[in-house]
Amino acid sequence: MRRLVSYFLRGLVFVAPLAVTAYVCVRIFAVIDGLLGLSIPGLGFLVTILVITLVGFLVSTILATSASSAVDSVVNRLPVVRLLYSATKDLLNAFVGEHRRFNTPVLVPAGDGSARALGFITQESLASLGLADYVTVYLPFSYSLSGRLLVFPVADLQRIDAASADVLAFIVSGGVTDVRSTTPPKPQSVVRAGER
Repeated sequence: MRRLVSYFLRGLVFVAPLAVTAYVCVRIFAVIDGLLGLSIPGLGFLVTILVITLVGFLVSTILATSASSAVDSVVNRLPVVRLLYSATKDLLNAFVGEHRRFNTPVLVPAGDGSARALGFITQESLASLGLADYVTVYLPFSYSLSGRLLVFPVADLQRIDAASADVLAFIVSGGVTDVRSTTPPKPQSVVRAGER
């Protein structure tokens, strides 16, 4: 009986992530197809990807750069819209923009005692606030898209030698995924008999 339960659990670990991923993808395709009024499954998603890519190309040109600045200027004058627009824009730029902010993983103190938390430096200096020796660190929550922003003295930080994407996956998964060092391990020297 234990062996059957073990087989079931292994099968569940293999099938559940595939099923959840497939379900989410199908739902996204269906919603986008429904919004665009298309009857061919997945066509709306493809059209959306193509349109976003085209907009990205156009925004990269010199002419569109001035148009983008004009849009930013207009939106920044609207009180509530400005907050939503700038927060969304900054969040996306932090992950995929030209000025990525989530590229320096660090270990920081987490309260009293020896506990530590993993996070990402988002501002290297707070000199503009009169805190020249402090940095801001974003601490993502596990199994969530939210987190906390805390201010730490530079002396309290320990930089992590790992890819930021791996560290983020490690945090979001609750420490389940593996994190590999970006520095290759040093070869160990072989000690022969009589050389000690």
